[in-house]
Amino acid sequence: MKMTISVKLFAALCVLNAAVPVAYAAVSGQDAEQLKTTLTPLGAEKAGNKDGSIPAWTGGYTTVPANYKAGERRFDPFAADKPLYRITADNMNQYADKLSDSVKALLKKYPKTFRLDVYPTRRTAAAPQWVYDNTFKNATHAKLENDGLSVTGAFGGVPFPIPKNGEEVRWNHLTRWRGEAIASRYKVWSMTASGQRVMATDAVTTDQYPYYKKGGSAATNADAEFFLSIQSTTAPAFRAGEALLVRDVVDVTKGTKIWQYLAGQRRVRRAPNIAFDTPDFVASGTSFADETFGGFGSPERYNYTLVGKKELYIPYNTNKLFMVKDEEAMDAGHLKPEQLRWELHRVWVVEATLKEGKRHAVPKRISYHDEDTWGTAIMDGWDPKGQLWRTSLMLPFVAPDLPAVVNYCTDTFFNLQTGAWVYHCSMGTDSDAQYKATSFRPDSFFTPDALSNQGTR
Repeated sequence: MKMTISVKLFAALCVLNAAVPVAYAAVSGQDAEQLKTTLTPLGAEKAGNKDGSIPAWTGGYTTVPANYKAGERRFDPFAADKPLYRITADNMNQYADKLSDSVKALLKKYPKTFRLDVYPTRRTAAAPQWVYDNTFKNATHAKLENDGLSVTGAFGGVPFPIPKNGEEVRWNHLTRWRGEAIASRYKVWSMTASGQRVMATDAVTTDQYPYYKKGGSAATNADAEFFLSIQSTTAPAFRAGEALLVRDVVDVTKGTKIWQYLAGQRRVRRAPNIAFDTPDFVASGTSFADETFGGFGSPERYNYTLVGKKELYIPYNTNKLFMVKDEEAMDAGHLKPEQLRWELHRVWVVEATLKEGKRHAVPKRISYHDEDTWGTAIMDGWDPKGQLWRTSLMLPFVAPDLPAVVNYCTDTFFNLQTGAWVYHCSMGTDSDAQYKATSFRPDSFFTPDALSNQGTR
């Protein structure tokens, strides 16, 4: 796997300083100038690869149809594309160097039904100019402190567009551009190895990102919050009326704040246990809390090593999933291959291993981060015996109205050992808003008192 010189140098420094808390410095102004030349404004390589299978980035996809209105069912701008080729269990060795361990495992586990339909790579990622401007400023101002648990000097853009270590890549993932304020409906389906399908959660959610409030600054976001979310569950019946509130921060030492409204108890309570390897109740306990959205919550239990960059087949521009009902997308064991779009992209590779004295059911993870969005594309996990155990596949879709490639809220999770899996989607029905941009809500909307009002029953 190819590594840059700077990554090799950092790896050596990590060995010398492994036991010492450090503060990581921002890059120089000269290095930051790459964001205006050889790199995209968010830090990806602007050029394509040698054989042209990955094209150059030319600004992303920002074309909104004249008849499209915010809140309408999303569309597939590339519906006319045809697969270039298919990767199956029979020919996977031909493409092995560009497949994650988990995708290889899925091909072997479901040799007759699972495959990768590989489409032309379209580098659709984009963001508003003010996000690009903030990213350029962050490059020379953002720092990691408190041994990688706090980000300072960053606001409104990618904090570390030219990363020097794995912690910086993870923070880029956590703070990736997904819009300023969003309303959506999402569903979570939990499937057993025998093929039984269960509706785990049907909920409406309001998310907003103080870190990305246009015209703001780190000073106006004094609480260092980057993600506020409040969701109300409508189904299944035994969970209807429950509600959840999250206030997440770029300074983990301050602590993520999570509250639950439990309909049966008719009260709001703090829920600090919704973290790390606690089974995720939203997914009926099939996955862990920190596996949500390709990696969620505090990074405090792992050391993150930046391995380098490589080319990998990943799901991308998966808007075709918006065109079918959930039941039409799901098959036994996995999503139907014809409903997925795979593309070849460059990804950053980060290996996470447990810190000394820390515990987690998953002692080792490898995550692959899309260079254009910084979002996790695939995250694999190994059990204490060193056996590949679990994986999350993110299903990013293009939203030119934001503009963005949204690497969030649509994904699948697989327990590779038991065969259980989860489909987390933001599809809704024909009349439901699908990831709709909205105006900022007042801070009072994201409080425990407001959560109590959201809950009904």
